[in-house]
Amino acid sequence: MIDRSSNSAPEAVLDPAHVRRALTAQVDHLLAGGNGHARPDRHLARLALPVTPVDPFRWLQAQDAPARLYWSGREDDLETAAVGEADCCACHTPADFEALRRYLAPVLASCHAQVRYYGGLRFDPAMPAQGVWTAFGAYRFVLPRFELRYRGEAATLVCNLVLPRDLARRDEILAQIQRLRFPAPRPPAAVPVPIARTDRPDAEGWRHNVVWALRAFETTRLDKVVFARETSFDFADALDGLALLENLKAGTPGCFHFYFQPAPGLAFVGASPERLFRRRGRTIDSEAVAGTRPRGASATDDARLLEELLRSDKDRREHDYVRRSLREDLAPLSQAFSLDAEPSEMKLASGRHLVSRARATLRAGVTSLDVLQALHPTPAVGGYPSGDALAAIRTREPFDRGWYAGPVGWIGPDAAEFAVGIRSGLVEPRRLSLYSGAGIVPGSTPEGEWAEIECKIGDFIKVLGLSLQRTVSG
Repeated sequence: MIDRSSNSAPEAVLDPAHVRRALTAQVDHLLAGGNGHARPDRHLARLALPVTPVDPFRWLQAQDAPARLYWSGREDDLETAAVGEADCCACHTPADFEALRRYLAPVLASCHAQVRYYGGLRFDPAMPAQGVWTAFGAYRFVLPRFELRYRGEAATLVCNLVLPRDLARRDEILAQIQRLRFPAPRPPAAVPVPIARTDRPDAEGWRHNVVWALRAFETTRLDKVVFARETSFDFADALDGLALLENLKAGTPGCFHFYFQPAPGLAFVGASPERLFRRRGRTIDSEAVAGTRPRGASATDDARLLEELLRSDKDRREHDYVRRSLREDLAPLSQAFSLDAEPSEMKLASGRHLVSRARATLRAGVTSLDVLQALHPTPAVGGYPSGDALAAIRTREPFDRGWYAGPVGWIGPDAAEFAVGIRSGLVEPRRLSLYSGAGIVPGSTPEGEWAEIECKIGDFIKVLGLSLQRTVSG
C-alpha cells in the first residue's frame, strides 16, 4: 500500500487552483514516474492533501461525477463526502458473499488503515431487485476516486488509485482532478413541496397484513414479523437528494447519515439511529433496538411516554427477540460476549426506542464480512425466526425494499461500521419513496402499528414542509 500525505506545509492549501496543481503533481509522479510498476498484483495508493474546509454538501453538489456518496457516523466527528469510483465491487442477485470476500480480502490485507470501501446490501439479497433498485445491486461497495474527509476543523482531500490498473488511466484521472470544484459557502437549497402521496400497502392492505400475522402467531412457528410500508411523494420540480439529506441531518442529531448515488438522479438517503455493528481490531460493538414511542410535547408528557415504553409488555417482548438473536448470531463468532442485563432508552430528537448494547471480542480469523453476514437481517427489521419472517415479507409486501433495512456503511482493513438502513428513502428525479416498518407481535393492532410507521417518517415529513396530520391530495 502506498500512502503519500503532503507534509510540505504546516497549514492546509488555501487556493483551489493550488489544490489541483498539488494533487496533479502527486498523481502524475506516481503514475508516470514508474512507482506503480513495482508490483504486479492489485494494490492501492492513497494520496492525501490537507485543504481548507469546504461545506461537504456544497462540494458534492459542485462535482460532475455521476457516482457520489456521503457518510457520517453517529458518535465520531469524521464525515466523508466522496465522488467517482477508483474501484467498485458489485453483485446482482443473488448476493455472493464468497465473491465479495475474494475480491476485498487481498486488497484490504495490505492497504493503509484509512482506506474505506463504502456501500451496502439489499435487505433481502436472495431476491431479485425490481425497478430502479437494480442500479444498487444485491451489494455494492465503492472505493471513491476522491474523498473530502472532515474531522473537527481539519479537512483532507484524498485521491485513491488502484495499481497497476490506473497506470493506463493517467490522463483520465488528471482530467478528473482539473474538474474538481471548491465552491463558496451558501445556505442549504430548499426542498420542494410534494404534490401527491401514495402508500403501499394502503391502510386496508396494512390491516390485512397485521391481521394475517396475528393469526400466524397462533398457527405457525412465527413469533414476530416486521412489515413495512412504502410511502411515495411526487414532485412537480426536480428533487435534490443532497439538499434533502442536508436538511434532514440538521434535524436528526445522534444518527448515522448516509447518501449513496450510483447514477445521476438516483440516491438512497437516510438518518438511521441504529448501529448494526462497529469493529475496531477484534472488538465488536452492536445493539438490539426495538420498541418505539414518540417524544412528548411537554416534559411531563415526555416522561409519561418513556415510562410507558419501559413498562410495555408488548414492546419488551418485541425487543427480547432482537436481544436473543444478537446473542445467538454474535456469540459463536466471539471468544468473549456481553449484553446489557436490561434494555434502556435510546433518546432521539423526535422519538425513542428500547436499546440493549452488546460488546464482543472476535475469535482469531473472523472477518468483518463474517460479522455482517451473521447479523443481517436482525429481528428488528425482519422478524423471528428469521426464515419464517422473510418468507412472510416476500409473500405479503407489495414492493421491493431494496437497500431499505439493509446494512449500509464502510469496511476497511481492520475496522468497519455499518448502520441499519432505516429512516430512509429512495430519491428519483421527481419522486421520493420513504420506507418505514413496525414489529408485529401478539398484542399488536393495525391502527397502533400504522401510527408507529407514520411517526417514523416524521423527520422526512418535516423537511418536506408537511405534517403527520396532513394528507397530500393527488
